[in-house]
Amino acid sequence: STTDAADEVCASCGIAGGDGDDDTKLKRCGACGLVRYCGLQCQKEHRPEHKSACKKRVAELRDEMLFKQPESTHLGDCPICLLPIPLATSQHTIRYTMQSCCSKVVCDGCTHANSLRESEGRLPPTCPFCRTPVPHSDAEAERNNMKRAAVNDPVALGDAGMRRFVVGDYARAIEYWEKAAGLGHVESHFHLSGVYKEGRGVETNMKKFTYHQEQAVIGGHVFARHNLGLIEERKGNIVRAVKHFIIAANLGLDVSMEKLKRCYAGGVISKESFAAVLRAHQAAVDATKSPKRVEAAADRQKASKAARQN
Repeated sequence: STTDAADEVCASCGIAGGDGDDDTKLKRCGACGLVRYCGLQCQKEHRPEHKSACKKRVAELRDEMLFKQPESTHLGDCPICLLPIPLATSQHTIRYTMQSCCSKVVCDGCTHANSLRESEGRLPPTCPFCRTPVPHSDAEAERNNMKRAAVNDPVALGDAGMRRFVVGDYARAIEYWEKAAGLGHVESHFHLSGVYKEGRGVETNMKKFTYHQEQAVIGGHVFARHNLGLIEERKGNIVRAVKHFIIAANLGLDVSMEKLKRCYAGGVISKESFAAVLRAHQAAVDATKSPKRVEAAADRQKASKAARQN
């Protein structure tokens, strides 16, 4: 075909490529992959002609990654019960704990089950996952965390960054988050998007803000995705905004579901699409429920009520 023929020659000089030792070996454009070149000089000479098509294809490839429905949120599954970790909308609604000893994020249901096991067996408190004794103080927990960070555990690095951030040590926080993000820690990408947007500890950099926000979105961070949807909405890119809201709602984010309800009322999305999102959202929420998590929530409510009475 014409496309195959064009793929077998240098886009600049037209020389044919081959697989033999004496044949010219062509290399694809590293950005878009649409064309091949016999060498760097030909690539430089062809750049003015190729630039527009290259940028367009790069944007298309980025959108393919950006709008792909992730299998799970950035929180993933509890390593013990293997159920999705519930989303939290504030510090008061967090239903999981990061264990400083092993950096595992364990749901409240499994933590509750472990506590019952220890209570019934009169056992000392240990980590629900690795059975390491629970630290006796915040200082000991931080030492555990830093041991994990020292061996490049991305979760521990992200947590170390947050510890520095809350005390105003923004430079160190960014240092930890940059390292964690480089190791694939999605939450650190999200935090970095915030500091580069607000200019905390660094100069405001909207290019880096966009990069880290999109990396968080691609990694399944539903709050980053919802925020990106709001940005697209403000720009007037309603179709792109709705796509983001749908993906976040499919992963169980209530605020995106509420946004889509208003979109549906305004005629922005069809009845069929809205019904499909409603089903997917409810399924995602239901998937995070378990008897032990219900028990943990009931115990939390009892403890909160007792504390108010006292």
